[in-house]
Amino acid sequence: MGRNYRSEYDNYHSSPEQKKKRAMRNAARRKAEKLGTVSKGDGKDVHHIKPLAKGGKNTPGNTRAVPKSQNRSFARTSKARMK
Repeated sequence: MGRNYRSEYDNYHSSPEQKKKRAMRNAARRKAEKLGTVSKGDGKDVHHIKPLAKGGKNTPGNTRAVPKSQNRSFARTSKARMK
């Protein structure tokens, strides 16, 4: 059976906590675009050095631009190692 994206959204992505985290990630991307660190289609992600999930903030000192392959190279699970 395939992945049920609708159910996944309803049960996880639409929660207030996840909406707030998504808004913070989007805000970090917009700030980096204003500073010229990243641009649309450049293949880079805005990486949070201390992840938002671990209490990190969107301050310029906590974010940097890294290739997507580097930022998405490990599983984001409860047992996965986040730096």
